[in-house]
Amino acid sequence: MKKNNFLNSILFIFAGYVFYENKFMLKIRREFSGKNNLKIAHISDLHKRKFGDNNSRICKIIQHENPDIIFITGDIVSRTETDFSGIKIFLENLKKIAPVYIICGNHEQSLPKVFHSEFVETVENSGAVLLENNSVNLKIKKRNLHIYGLKEDYLVYKNGKSYRNLSVITKSDMNRYIGKCPDGEILLLAHNPFFAEAYSEWGADYTFSGHVHGGILRISGKGIFSPERKLFPEFSKGVYEIGKMKLCVSGGLGKLRLFNPPEIVIYRI
Repeated sequence: MKKNNFLNSILFIFAGYVFYENKFMLKIRREFSGKNNLKIAHISDLHKRKFGDNNSRICKIIQHENPDIIFITGDIVSRTETDFSGIKIFLENLKKIAPVYIICGNHEQSLPKVFHSEFVETVENSGAVLLENNSVNLKIKKRNLHIYGLKEDYLVYKNGKSYRNLSVITKSDMNRYIGKCPDGEILLLAHNPFFAEAYSEWGADYTFSGHVHGGILRISGKGIFSPERKLFPEFSKGVYEIGKMKLCVSGGLGKLRLFNPPEIVIYRI
């Protein structure tokens, strides 16, 4: 009887932790590379999670950090969403803090056509900049930045109802999607981190990604699952060096997770 009571207590504590981590936790992860004088707030994969009214908790944290730029690397909504009014307010509030650049993830891409168009209009009306295989040029702190946003073929995520025989991205695909890489400092927003080698070969100096949700479950600092139903994804959460490129992968904000709290990345480059 005592053994059963002990196990029940452990299960109760564990369930309580899982609930707390998924319902209330919100961490800041700080990363540093290069000159460190440009501060970027990086968020990804919000899906249907809400951190306060219109994600006010996220906005307060980012406002306190006072970044130069805010990047959102896809899946700010889920494919089943039809009401983007809260997202519009969220983006408007972020835009008051710093310029906001956002790309589509696989969920935005798989929205029904009418809702995808509504999502694009929502982003545009918020003042955020949606990058879909195009770029903007900025000059911040005496640094000339080329910010590119990748919108890749959906077949890199899913092939019909299957996760087998998925497409890949190569350097030539990058040239086809967004053209040859220009001279200068290149910051690339690319939802899927698994093609980091192609991004590096194309010429990106820094790439910002999400998609993997930190591996969903993390053990000993390693992510266990990818959205493609594969074990131990190579790039799940953190900053990785591929050639001359730094790849910053956000562990994301939404979806079920374990030992992998929702996070906001503050990256000084």
